Amino acid sequence: MSRAHRVTLLGTGLIGDFYTMTLHGRRGLDRVEVAYSRSEERASAFAGRWEIPHHTTDLKAAVEHPDTDVVVVGLPNDLHEEAVSLAAATGKAVLCTKPLARSATEAKRILDTVERAGVFAGYLEDLCYTPKTRKAVDAVRGGAVGEVLWVRSRETHPGPHSAWFWDARKAGGGAIVDLGCHCIEIIRGFVGKGNRPVEAMCSSRWARPRYIPATTSS
Repeated sequence: MSRAHRVTLLGTGLIGDFYTMTLHGRRGLDRVEVAYSRSEERASAFAGRWEIPHHTTDLKAAVEHPDTDVVVVGLPNDLHEEAVSLAAATGKAVLCTKPLARSATEAKRILDTVERAGVFAGYLEDLCYTPKTRKAVDAVRGGAVGEVLWVRSRETHPGPHSAWFWDARKAGGGAIVDLGCHCIEIIRGFVGKGNRPVEAMCSSRWARPRYIPATTSS
């Protein structure tokens, strides 16, 4: 039987609510014991909403709290490396929300940090584990469509939930890192994770669709 874990949750925004609801409701074994926010008002309200016994605005104190053994990072992208580094230094397991980092260089530093510390590190990419995706991937792996050589994927939503997303220094990119990471991880399930990418291309430009009116010939 899996043992229960006591969690420090970093971040009290939308994703913090989502993770806490899942931990307390679906899994049931684990509990959030410490909530961190940069705002005392938000930290207090979040702790009250989810019956969390401790809350703080001190990031280091939240990570090092003696009542927890797992750290879940649900912070803006520019704070991921600092939070993961603090967690690794304590020897606690750490789970980081997507995207892992703002750049490949930053992501590599994060991976090096947790590997040197020898701690369990997980990446919270949730959409690749939804029932419909798991069913589709199982069908492909079972030979339903043969070897997958080409995939096209699309994802949209109304827009970011926080103002920091519009700051490229904090976000590290736009839709390609915020939404594209879901598509990429799901595609990896279809084509096989042993098939490694050799080239990637993306653009930060956005262009309004150009509509050409239909014409008729006499």
